[in-house]
Amino acid sequence: MISALQSVPFESVLAGGLLIGFAALLLFAFNGRIAGVCGITFSLIKHHPTLPSMTWRWLFLGGLVAGTLLYHFLTNTPFPEPPNNSLPLLIGGGLLVGYGTSMGSGCTSGHGVCGIARFSTRSITATACFMAAGIVSLFVFKHLFGWSI
Repeated sequence: MISALQSVPFESVLAGGLLIGFAALLLFAFNGRIAGVCGITFSLIKHHPTLPSMTWRWLFLGGLVAGTLLYHFLTNTPFPEPPNNSLPLLIGGGLLVGYGTSMGSGCTSGHGVCGIARFSTRSITATACFMAAGIVSLFVFKHLFGWSI
């Protein structure tokens, strides 16, 4: 997986980052909302999904999927291979991510993109913590357990 990420051209990475930042800026400027994907998703799950105030959330999440599909079709980039992990492992990982975002009051998009841009101390701390946890996890699983990542 890491080697696949290293083959992505820098221009694509830069363009993607600029588009994410611009979309987050537009959402905050025109809607007064933070572009935290987990917060948007949780609000759709917790509240009645047909309320008019939920429309922008559905459009935001739909735009994430549509943008990904559009990129793949316009650039003729192949879709990534599905993970070789077992279904229980994937479900467990998803549940742990959901629990972590709930416990941390946000996810990488909310804290890492929007929170740091607003100089939020809580978001800077959260981002430092999950980045450190990711680095330690990568080291442990790759070097101590010999997993290929």
